[in-house]
Amino acid sequence: MGMSRRTVVVKVGSSTVTGADGRVDRAFLGALVDQLADLRVAGYAVVLVTSGAVAAGLEALGMTSRPKDIPTIQAAAAIGQVRLVETYAELAAGRDMAVGQVLFTRQDVGHRQQYLNACHTLEKLLDLGAVPVVNENDTTAVDEIRFGDNDYLAALVGVMVHAELVVLLTDIEGLYSSDPRSDVTARLVERVEELTDEVLASAGGAGSAVGSGGMATKLEAARLLMDAGIPLIVCDGRREGVVVDAVGGKPVGTLFAGGKAALRGRKLWLAYAGRTAGSVSIDDGARDALCLRGGSLLPAGVTDVSGSFVVGDAVTLCDASGAVVARGIAGMSAEDLRKVKGMRSSQIAAVLPGWDGTEVVHRDHLVIV
Repeated sequence: MGMSRRTVVVKVGSSTVTGADGRVDRAFLGALVDQLADLRVAGYAVVLVTSGAVAAGLEALGMTSRPKDIPTIQAAAAIGQVRLVETYAELAAGRDMAVGQVLFTRQDVGHRQQYLNACHTLEKLLDLGAVPVVNENDTTAVDEIRFGDNDYLAALVGVMVHAELVVLLTDIEGLYSSDPRSDVTARLVERVEELTDEVLASAGGAGSAVGSGGMATKLEAARLLMDAGIPLIVCDGRREGVVVDAVGGKPVGTLFAGGKAALRGRKLWLAYAGRTAGSVSIDDGARDALCLRGGSLLPAGVTDVSGSFVVGDAVTLCDASGAVVARGIAGMSAEDLRKVKGMRSSQIAAVLPGWDGTEVVHRDHLVIV
């Protein structure tokens, strides 16, 4: 049913979940849940991606500033996640909605089968009429492989549920031509068709005191969604009725147009979510064959192998300078590839008697990045 369902993903950031005092704003969450309920009445399925677990935990612990050390932050998230979901569940029950908590880590979606399992779980929750409430699992996430903020997670969830729109609720009106905090001539950019250098340059850096996101992370989310053909709206979450207005097509915030999908299915996952198990260095001839002629990678073009990947693992393909040029699904294990790297097909049978001509990475399982 997923492809025919009209699904909207709404993400709310920490700076919007909390009020000026840094405490979770229950009145705001109530108004947000009411908007989600109104969308459901209008025939939409809804997924809520929410930040705010750490902020809720800090409030419960009586802490007024965000701690610096990871263990304390993770402990606060553990306490706050319970409070946050309980609040959503209570508010949703008042509108005859059930919510289901879904916590992700980057590792969960980096493995293809776990990613598909997560897709199936989200789809089943929507089939059952529930509202998935999604957050990163801050209590177990390792800093080096975190989503970093929920903007990118929301974009990924949008792909997973085949959303027709993703809405990022933030504490500013949208994307500006320059930083409005320091440039009085900054203007709101109402529509973005392409992520040009000019658009990318307009993004700022870090976010607010209670969150970890900024406009740069929203552009990363936009890049993923635009490649998937899914439109994205970034808007002021505190504007009354903004979610319903955004879904209804009214001009709010900044619209990043979806258009035609450039990548689908496994290739989209490879480009944006797949966690690689190793890397393969290739020569210039192999790079040109992949990037210019749409070819597959053969052992002859391989110069070095890193990692201990097996057949079916995702791998990174790097050129002679070390730059990543592609990602793909390995057709050979690292152990076998080390034995035959640089060899012509006619030479390989003597080293690997059972070799059947399988490519290192077939072009159907490869995406240029």
